[in-house]
Amino acid sequence: MSDQYRVQNPVNNQVVEIFDFISDEDLGTALDCADAAFAQWREVSFEDRAALLHKIAELFDAKRPELTRIIAEEMGKPLDQGEAELNDVVNIFNYYADHGAELGADEPIEHTGGEAVIRKVPTGVIVGVMPWNFPYYQVARFAAPTLMAGNTVLLKHAEICPRSAEAIQAIIDEAIQVTGAPAHLYTNVRATHDQVADLIADMRVQGVSLTGSERAGRAVAATAGQHLKKALLELGGTDAYIVLDTDDVEAAADTAWGKRIANTGQACTSNKRIIVMEDIYDDFVDAMVRRAKAFAQGDPLDPQEGHFYPLSSRDAAEILDEQVKKAVEEGATLHVGGELTGDGAYFTPAVLTDVPVGSESYYAEFFGPVAEIYKVASDDEAVKLANDSNYGLGGAVFSQDEERAKKVANRVVTGMIHVNIPQARGPELPFGGVKNSGFGRELGTLGMDEFVNKQRFYVAD
Repeated sequence: MSDQYRVQNPVNNQVVEIFDFISDEDLGTALDCADAAFAQWREVSFEDRAALLHKIAELFDAKRPELTRIIAEEMGKPLDQGEAELNDVVNIFNYYADHGAELGADEPIEHTGGEAVIRKVPTGVIVGVMPWNFPYYQVARFAAPTLMAGNTVLLKHAEICPRSAEAIQAIIDEAIQVTGAPAHLYTNVRATHDQVADLIADMRVQGVSLTGSERAGRAVAATAGQHLKKALLELGGTDAYIVLDTDDVEAAADTAWGKRIANTGQACTSNKRIIVMEDIYDDFVDAMVRRAKAFAQGDPLDPQEGHFYPLSSRDAAEILDEQVKKAVEEGATLHVGGELTGDGAYFTPAVLTDVPVGSESYYAEFFGPVAEIYKVASDDEAVKLANDSNYGLGGAVFSQDEERAKKVANRVVTGMIHVNIPQARGPELPFGGVKNSGFGRELGTLGMDEFVNKQRFYVAD
């Protein structure tokens, strides 16, 4: 963890603004207020909760220029990709506003001798610990279903995202004021990791949702387990992206490269291990190398086609640089890129092949613009390689023969798997993984079920 919350522009590594941690006293007050708000919010109808979420969506939509510039400076996201992130945010809040009542409705149980239902009862204050790679989207997919279910939220954002965290708070506060919802439903807290642990330990906190690293997930899960609290964890991924065949290698490379370079490669569901059948492998690698070479360094505030952007921080770029160098030391071939440039967080897009299966680098997550490409000779070998991972978040399988692709996809052990598309998007699609990628699900019909008490409610005849 950083020793401070700060805005540090990854373009030039300059610290723009520093923010203080919250005091223990103020954190206690925030928890008191969130708990008091829960007592009111749990009694509010789904219709009135929906009004709040619709207003939040409307405000996110209206404040796009300000919001996209904030994260461009905080973590280097180009303005056009910030716009795409806000599209997801607006859709998520509207989805739960539109469907929350049906998702939270009682579920009848067939039973002779009485009336029985499963009720979805809100539980209380839920702590969210969110990352920097999608500063608005990650918060939305946690907060929207949690609030719609009738809970209240204490949100600890990443240390490098204090301004976007404040912007989210301001939007929700404005929506609360306009709709007349109870104050303190959502509170941003610039907490330390120790303070987060103290929150989880408090009896009024009923659960914690974390999106972040495997290490952070282990720490939060241990604390939650010690205090018997519900935890939802969305952690790392080394998603397999399997290309079984294609009649257009250039088009296949375009699709794969577009997925890998999105968000400067800083997504849990990036195609971090690209597995290609041997008959098209050489041509595919050549095509990927040409694309990496063609990309030029860009400005997040002036996005252009064919540009790459800084990683979230200089620290992140240096970690990635060390990972690539280690992979080469272990026997991998670096075809292009892999260089730190300037004083900021720019790292030239790289293509790696021949990473030794079973090596430390093979099992590592490269969180940045590095395409790892592996050659296989059969569908069985592709599946074996795909499943030889500590993670199991997402993945994709491509083939002109859809049935072949579906058979391979059916054998990949992961929380989300796709056929002939890098990744499907939509607030109605549940998101989450298995193995060291965590547990629990966000979004979709499952998103509101994570932090509710599924209570058996029985009335005798």
